[in-house]
Amino acid sequence: MTSSSRSTDAPGPDGPAQDARAWMQRLSSYRAPSTWRSLFELAVTFGPFVVAWTLLAIAVHFDQLWLYALLLLPAGGLLVRLFMIQHDCGHGSFLRRRWSNDWIGRVIGILTLTPYDHWRQSHAIHHATSGNLDRRGVGDVDTLTVREYRALPWRRRVLYRLYRNPLVMFGIGPFYLFVVQNRLPLGAMRKGWMPWVSTMATNAAVLAAAGILIWAIGLWPFLMVHLPIVLLGATAGVWLFYVQHQYEGTLWDKGDDWSPHEAALHGSSHYDLPAILRWFTGNIGVHHVHHLSSRIPFYRLREVLRDHPELREVGRLTLWQSFRCVRLVLWDEEKRRMVTFREAAASA
Repeated sequence: MTSSSRSTDAPGPDGPAQDARAWMQRLSSYRAPSTWRSLFELAVTFGPFVVAWTLLAIAVHFDQLWLYALLLLPAGGLLVRLFMIQHDCGHGSFLRRRWSNDWIGRVIGILTLTPYDHWRQSHAIHHATSGNLDRRGVGDVDTLTVREYRALPWRRRVLYRLYRNPLVMFGIGPFYLFVVQNRLPLGAMRKGWMPWVSTMATNAAVLAAAGILIWAIGLWPFLMVHLPIVLLGATAGVWLFYVQHQYEGTLWDKGDDWSPHEAALHGSSHYDLPAILRWFTGNIGVHHVHHLSSRIPFYRLREVLRDHPELREVGRLTLWQSFRCVRLVLWDEEKRRMVTFREAAASA
């Protein structure tokens, strides 16, 4: 796998690419969103999603399997793109005013089954602690070091292996996260009233919207349309998040060795996807740039790579290379890279 990471020699703004702090300062000029561009991106995402959803309902009603099969995957992709707009709203990078970002994010959260305000808080913690071995567990994929895994009793090793199994991670996991876990913020008992208000308000809005649609088209057609779209979008979302931080050349550190700037640049991949997938995923594959400056609107991330080609090879993964990331399950503190269970056992 050619995942150019902290070993890259690509020059940065004032020196090598390791100068992550300098990159953060230089990229600040890309942070200003364009109101008209943002509204255009919302329109060309939400509009086609509504059309695809409606046509899917018609296909179910008239038993047009070919139309259903033709539109289901694009509809799931459009839901992913809506989530990426919601994601930008959470960072305050979609529109200039916070209230505009927040209300657009909350409305989209009804479609994505995601309590926006609660998610925004957890995601901010993810950005603040990414790559920090001392602060794992909020908004990230649970990751153990080789030493920690070896110290576990056999039952907990089995549970970790099950959690890391692709069928669980990308099959059961997305359904559980978006359909079940997002309905009740049990992990946020100490975070005050906000997670509960956000979650319960989203649940109420989801029930109201679902009730209207079920009244209009019936329960079975509604489930046949929206549930597969959500599951496709959720699976794609979990996959994207996984690949962006669980690749071989990622970076984990603890204590004073951890730096938020280094973790941003070298702990996040550049998932170099084909153009059509870049559009559906809102350029989130340019994840190292996003972590360096999360206020950059998603439609300006490719602009950064165009203006600074030296960033293109930092943490770069192609679509084909990314499939190998599924086997990487433990952080080896001695080898300074992600390893497989087999590699960890061989080095015991």
